[in-house]
Amino acid sequence: MPLTADVKAELVTLRDTRPTARVAELTALLRFSGGLHSIAGRVAVEAEVDSEQVARRTARELAEIYGVRPELVQVQSAGSTGGARYAVRVIEAGETLARQTGLLDQRRRPVRGLPNALTTGARPDLAAVWRGAFLAAGTLSDPGRSAALEVACPSSEAAMALVGAAHRLGVAAKAREVRGMPRVVVRDGEAIRSVLAVMGAARAAAAWEQLRQRREVRAGVNRLVNFDDANLRRSAQAAVAACARVERALEILGDEVPEHLHEAGALRLAHRDASLDELGHHAQPPLTKDAVAGRIRRLLAMADKKAEIEGIPGTESAVPAGVEG
Repeated sequence: MPLTADVKAELVTLRDTRPTARVAELTALLRFSGGLHSIAGRVAVEAEVDSEQVARRTARELAEIYGVRPELVQVQSAGSTGGARYAVRVIEAGETLARQTGLLDQRRRPVRGLPNALTTGARPDLAAVWRGAFLAAGTLSDPGRSAALEVACPSSEAAMALVGAAHRLGVAAKAREVRGMPRVVVRDGEAIRSVLAVMGAARAAAAWEQLRQRREVRAGVNRLVNFDDANLRRSAQAAVAACARVERALEILGDEVPEHLHEAGALRLAHRDASLDELGHHAQPPLTKDAVAGRIRRLLAMADKKAEIEGIPGTESAVPAGVEG
């Protein structure tokens, strides 16, 4: 997804120098990109990401913050996209790192959500949690009816922790399960722009908003065009039906039609696409549209009454099939 890559490319260059924010981002990234593994009976920490830049940043942060020397390797993608993926592994000091980042509790049990200290931290730390989670497992789709910013989560507890962090940041996010995988989803266009800005992707947020507004304007224009087309179709059908009924009325009444009603019917047939107001202007002397409508209505009623008495088809029978009057 081009939008996703653009957001991650911007976020990976952002560097918050506050220690708590750096720890929050790195911990969330590790949690949402793989977390803990057991290799040869030892606890290993591994982050698997879809960008070499994100992998290198993760390795650098691990070295600078925790003093470990991670291994960085390219791995085979398990998905159908076939894109390259990169793993950052810490095996030698994996258990110590897992404890330090809160991925393991004091009893050596894996933490299924996020460390409580992160989800109750200050606003910059909460923003860093979202930044790390998005770098690890986030996607952004194009603006439109199905627009969404999503983060795939390793557990429902992690999803709820991320939703809680979003709410504390003032962003409406929801946890849902898609094909058995917990996800956190932001769907509202303004909320998507907000979470991009909160994470620090200012350029992506501005580009998203511009693209969203452009598509909304285009959709509005399309709705108006479709509305106008529908009105034109209805008007054309109504004119066809009206002319067909007037022709049948004049045929039924023959010489019995009053002169003023005959003139109104003749006007309708002579100017088939004209509005009632325009027909009134063509009359001699000019008539109001209500007067024209009234005369045509009386013409049709008189013809239908005669048709009923004589047992012959009325004016409605002349309207072509499929045409709405």
